[in-house]
Formats: sequence, structure tokens, C-alpha cells
Amino acid sequence: MKRRRSDADQQVAELLRTAKESLQLSVAFLSRLDGTTQHLEVVESSVPFLFQEGNQQRQETSFCQAILDGDLPAVIPDVRQHPQAMALPAARLPRIRSYVSVPVVLSDGQLYGTFCAAGLTTDKGLTKRDKSLMTVLASAAAVIIEPGVREQERRRELVGRLEPVLAGGGPVVVLQPIVDLGTGLRVGSEALSRFPAAWDKAPDVCFAEAHSVGLGHELELIALSRAAEHLTAVEGYVAMNISPATLLLPEFAALMERLPLERVLLELSEHDPVEDYAALAAALAPLRARGMRLAIDDVGAGFSSLRHIVVTAPDVLKMDRSIVSGVDTDPVLTRLVSSLVEFGHGGGATVVAEGVETAAEAVVLRDLGVDLGQGWFFGRPAPVEAPATSRPAPAVPVARTPADEAPALATGR
Repeated sequence: MKRRRSDADQQVAELLRTAKESLQLSVAFLSRLDGTTQHLEVVESSVPFLFQEGNQQRQETSFCQAILDGDLPAVIPDVRQHPQAMALPAARLPRIRSYVSVPVVLSDGQLYGTFCAAGLTTDKGLTKRDKSLMTVLASAAAVIIEPGVREQERRRELVGRLEPVLAGGGPVVVLQPIVDLGTGLRVGSEALSRFPAAWDKAPDVCFAEAHSVGLGHELELIALSRAAEHLTAVEGYVAMNISPATLLLPEFAALMERLPLERVLLELSEHDPVEDYAALAAALAPLRARGMRLAIDDVGAGFSSLRHIVVTAPDVLKMDRSIVSGVDTDPVLTRLVSSLVEFGHGGGATVVAEGVETAAEAVVLRDLGVDLGQGWFFGRPAPVEAPATSRPAPAVPVARTPADEAPALATGR
């Protein structure tokens, strides 16, 4: 069955058709050379039973490789005049008798393959001018195919990085304390994934990249499993992040069946699109009936969270750090936080502030009615190696005075 051409293949086919008709030869094709094999990727042929897309041959026995090596000229009007060409398999079947081949080179100088035209009869009219035309067409083909080549390279690189992490049990999971702003007591923790430092990528970027190569669901589920292991190591609840698409999988439901859901807070990011809210609600309903709570994360960072909130009626709203940082000095942020608190409490939701880094911010947030706080002021994300009770968090000062404020932690990340 003939493979379906991509849009890029169709564009290359138009260039090949131009070459074939201009040179009045039997076939024109784009080949990819991988070092050992020549692959006919796109073919325009008057004799398709002899030249088919997907055909392969040993690269070292091809006309193209002999031309690249300088053993044959780029333009061959009569193959019979070149004994080395006549010794190649294609000179016997399909009895190539005229040939033009130029390299296809990508923008970084990488050789992709060749742009070729061939005839089953000699053609004394083939000249260097025809090679010039083929070179122009090959350059156009290189521009068309390069994005796909780079995407394949990106996928190979990502899969090469991610598969060892998956095989090794997933990302490292650390916990960051979540504190009651009124009492200063630690009431829960958020489980956060950490990837190899050499990657120099934020966790959300790593998960997005995994989804782009079909490994995102597996990575999320492994991270959730590792987060669930901490339920026996700390007191209070553990907040776990999940994308809406992964939440709908049977594997997610099976994992949740094994957990004490009254201690699980499931966080949906406001950045993650929801394609089917009815399916989402149906998947969440039995879990929430067993005591699991739902949070909408990153509230205030955009507009999609409002839709999430209206449809899912979450138990917790987590305000994004972008509207928390500097709330003690910015009256606009103060009004925004106050409005979100009123909105959240009006719907019966607990309001959590993320990214709290100073005592001054903690005081203002508490005074505005924010229920819980999370951030470097209360503790950095850290591994939990053994069951332990929660350590006391820094107390939130009663009044905003220099004597009361604890030193702010460094903000470098």
C-alpha cells in the first residue's frame, strides 16, 4: 500500500516534477542517505513499477554515492561511457542510461541525501546547465524538508533523555511545606518533580516535552506514584499535580484506588486545556466522593482558570506566584488578591498563596484573608527520606514591623 505523503513530501514532489519535465527524463527522486542505505523518499516517475517510494539499496553501490565520492560526474548523458557506472546494480536493473545527481545539504552543512533525475535511454542533451537547475531545486527541497529533519532530531534527543529516567523509576520527588497563615502550622505539602540538573529545564517544560513525544502520560503517572510514596512519610495532605488528559486514563484511576484519598489534593494547572469537561467531572466524581480534594493551580496567571473553576467547583484555589510576589508593596496586587479571596471563599474554596518569600508578604496575605501559604519563606522543596512529623514553619508576624519580620530568603533559582 502506497504511503500517504506529508505536506512537505507533496511540495518536494512538485520540485521533482519540475526536474523530470524540464530534463525530459523518466524519473526524478529525493533520496535520503543514512551512511549505509539509500532510501527513495519521494519519487516522480513515468515507470512507477521500477521506481517506488520506500525502495532502498546499499548506499555504497548507488550512482549517488559514486558521484558524491567524485568517481562519477554529476551529469551523465550516457552511462555506457563510464565502466564504473555500468558495474553498478542500477545500470542492469532498471537499466539506467542517463543520470543527474546533486547533493541536498541542510543549513548547518549536514548532507541529507541527493536530488536526482534518471532516464532509461541516453540523453546527449544533458549539460552543466541541467545540473544548475537541479542544484536550485535541491536547495528548495532542503528548505522544505529541514523542519521535519530537525523535529525528528528533537524527538530522538528527548526520547534518549527521558527513557533512562522512566526506566530508573521516574523523576526525584521533593516536598514543599504548605502552612496555615493564621496559626503557622504546617498542614500539607506539595510534591514537586525534579529532573537531572544537567538538563537545565523547569519541570513543567520536561513534562511538556515528554507529552510532545508520547511519553507524557507515563512520566506523569510515575511521578504521581513517587509522590504517593510520601503519604506515609509526612503528616497532613500531599498535593499532586496532574494534567486533565492523564487524569482520564484508566491507569490513573487504578493508582487512586490504592491511596488514602482524604489526604490527597489533586492539582490541575490553569495552563492545561480541558477538551471535555463532562468526562473530567465524571472521572473526578468517585474520587471526590471518597474524600479527595481538587485544586486549580496557577490561578491569576491567565484566563482559562476561571473556566476550570466555574465548571469543576474546586475545593482549593492556588494563587500563582506572579500575583503573590510583591503583594506587600503593590496596591494593584493587593486588590487582585483581595478579589480572588472573596471569590474563592464565596464558592466555599480554601485559598492558597504560592511563592511566598518574605514575612511581609505572608503578613499581608494573612490580613487579606488568604488561608494557606507556600514558598521559600516557609521552606524550600526537599526530599523526605524517613517518616517524620512536620517541622514547625516560620511564624507569621502579628504586625508588619521591622522587628517582627524574619529575614527574606534568597530569590535566586
